[in-house]
Amino acid sequence: MTGKPADIQLEAARLTELLEPTVASHQLVLEEVEVRRVGDQRIVHVVVDATEGTEGILLDQVAEVSRSISEALDKDPHDTSDPYELEVSSPGTSRPLTLPRHWRRNVGRMVKVNVIGEDNLLGRLMEVDDAGITIVPEIAVKKGMKPKVGEPRSIEFGSIRRGNVEVEFSRAESADLTELELDDEDDENVEA
Repeated sequence: MTGKPADIQLEAARLTELLEPTVASHQLVLEEVEVRRVGDQRIVHVVVDATEGTEGILLDQVAEVSRSISEALDKDPHDTSDPYELEVSSPGTSRPLTLPRHWRRNVGRMVKVNVIGEDNLLGRLMEVDDAGITIVPEIAVKKGMKPKVGEPRSIEFGSIRRGNVEVEFSRAESADLTELELDDEDDENVEA
């Protein structure tokens, strides 16, 4: 395999086909295979996800599927024998929501939706069905004021260009600080 983009894309497609049964045997879904070149070494980045209807993927599952993927790559009859580094991960919050199952897994979270022909919408994802999503949009207000919410809005999948989960940070004023416990060493440091 050379380092040309077309060759790398073909290799990624070939490895996707090779690895799908291995990943499926762990009751996981193969999201993506990416191949990059760094000098003489290939980096094979594999993204796996939990199947529809499950909460998410556990670290132990990633470790198990990683071992199986490594074995499958080592036995690959079409391998060039170039050294490779394997990276296996689950989708992060920055990965785009592109499939209905991605949206379903994020019900209740804040999402940004790029709707074709409209401004982006920011809102709470309330429901997902076969046709699309329902969000309760947040309406922009002046800084320091609590956000206002709009009326629930249904958006068909065909109208969505892309979507992303928006990471929410809890506000200090809403944190219950009485639940924090200090151990003896911390008590001494506080008194000092």
